Amino acid sequence: MNSGSHANPSRGGFTLIEMSLVIFILIMLLSFGFGLSNQITSWKLGRAGSEILRTVYTAQRTYLADHPTTPVNALTPAMLIPYLPNGAVAMPTCTSLTNTQLFVHVNVSPPVLTVTPGGLAGVTYDPSGRANDSLWDVGE
Repeated sequence: MNSGSHANPSRGGFTLIEMSLVIFILIMLLSFGFGLSNQITSWKLGRAGSEILRTVYTAQRTYLADHPTTPVNALTPAMLIPYLPNGAVAMPTCTSLTNTQLFVHVNVSPPVLTVTPGGLAGVTYDPSGRANDSLWDVGE
């Protein structure tokens, strides 16, 4: 009477192909995760810039409602700071996708982001280059 089980001695561990396949799948998952992380970072920067522009646009509209004879091209950051929420003491700034500081240009409507403080006319920051894609766009 033979009641013992016989183990298969040729199947003792993982093969090289199995280990290579597992390592390949892990590398693919990690690279996908890093790529997704970069996209999320870009989205967060875009969202922050958009929120700043909307906040300044609201302050700009409120100031102009209180001072209807003031032209938009005469606005300065100092005029709008009291109209910013949460007791702001300075005009907000944000970071571009290339990690440079961006400033809000307030004497145009809607306000735009520029790479220089105070902004230069015609030099705005829009990473997409299209005015109708809603990226960094604000206003109407």
